[in-house]
Amino acid sequence: MSDAGRTLFLHEDRFFDPEPEVRTFARRLYERTSALPLVCPHGHVDPKILATNEPFSEPASLLILPDHYILRMLYSQGISLESLGVPACDGTEVETNPRAIWEIFSRSYHFFRGTPTRVWLDFELAAVFGVTVQLNEYTASRIYDEISEKLASPEFRPRALFERFNIEVLATTDKATDSLQQHRAISQSDWGGRVIPTFRPDSLFAISNPGWRREIDELSRRSGRDAETYDDFIKAIEQRRKAFGSLGATATDHGVETPRAERLNDAEVRRIFDGALTGRASSDDQTRFEAHMLIEMAQMSRDDGLVMQIHAGSLRDHNTLVAQGFGPNRGGDIPVAAEFTRNLRPLLEEFGNDRDFHLILFTLDESTYTRELAPLAGHYPAVRLGPPWWFHDSIEGMRRFRESTTGTAGIYNTAGFNDDTRAFCSIPARHDLSRRMDANYLARLVATHVIDEDEAHDMAHALAYDLARTAYKLDANG
Repeated sequence: MSDAGRTLFLHEDRFFDPEPEVRTFARRLYERTSALPLVCPHGHVDPKILATNEPFSEPASLLILPDHYILRMLYSQGISLESLGVPACDGTEVETNPRAIWEIFSRSYHFFRGTPTRVWLDFELAAVFGVTVQLNEYTASRIYDEISEKLASPEFRPRALFERFNIEVLATTDKATDSLQQHRAISQSDWGGRVIPTFRPDSLFAISNPGWRREIDELSRRSGRDAETYDDFIKAIEQRRKAFGSLGATATDHGVETPRAERLNDAEVRRIFDGALTGRASSDDQTRFEAHMLIEMAQMSRDDGLVMQIHAGSLRDHNTLVAQGFGPNRGGDIPVAAEFTRNLRPLLEEFGNDRDFHLILFTLDESTYTRELAPLAGHYPAVRLGPPWWFHDSIEGMRRFRESTTGTAGIYNTAGFNDDTRAFCSIPARHDLSRRMDANYLARLVATHVIDEDEAHDMAHALAYDLARTAYKLDANG
């Protein structure tokens, strides 16, 4: 068959074990979870698309540009970000013809073979847009036109897709100084979709960053409190957390390279903060301040009930050329080794035994799952283990995660699944992969007589739906 005529087909047993008994159990488990609502407690979808509900303009800006998985792979193959329409920081001219961008992507689609990105994209094309032929350079134009036509219809507007995807709740990730205008517009509309913000204060703690002073000024403006002393800085953050909570937020998020916590004494933290205000903060000052603020954030979460997430182990903007040319989130972030046991001990000594505090831990360092994270989650009442994140949200990564953690932490000390995506239309694809992989893992336990099938059905339901609702306190705000 020619490349122009290859059928795009989603096999009903995809990702299931070829061993007949395991596959049979996996089918039955998946059938019981496949139609459950999608709980999306952590992600990066722009709330503006749901606030305005404007039609998506065309396929490239919907499927390619928001997806850093796609951009980093294409860049690795020598395809320039300019040719993909990624805006340059200095205003350099970039490709603006979406059809040309789509053509480049389609010619390069084979680069994604065997990756989770290919799995998600095939699902989006087939299940979301009804495409019946495989994407390649020969079918690119036809598929572009087919998707464009559908995007012009009411059924493919953002809110209609939200409902079609059966999303029960969608959390976005928002700077602590965000106006929350889009969330306010959604909450004041007559639409019933539940879209909530997540409080992310990372930029407020980066005191040696040249733009930190602007962040403080913005915090002062948003909070209505002049954050010119450390005490007022803390009160301004508390005010912003309340503002997020008033719009339904149930969680905070903290992206750190190293998950280090250290409570500084009052004199030392004020010395560092005052020095930062006058531009005298060193990188070491920032490291200590960020470690101190993790404990401050834990204390605030204990007091106001927001669930605390820590995403650790990413060295941001590793490719300086890309970061300077195109800004963050363009695929230049690389995993690094992370240590949790000693680094988080000061925080857990204060709050790990407190049942009013909830901490969800994520890592890009898989070596810590068996050695550190599963034992921590399997001991401290406050700790839950987040699902495989970013470089590990793949078929193999999900399998390794379950095999590495279940023996020590079980499944009920984990936080279920979250899609963690900027690409709106990939949400159902990511949940489908997770539900299939969990069904397959549990099916193997049934086939080897570790658990019985009734237990497996209960566990599959928990992994697909219940655990995320509980871990992120979504039941209380429904």
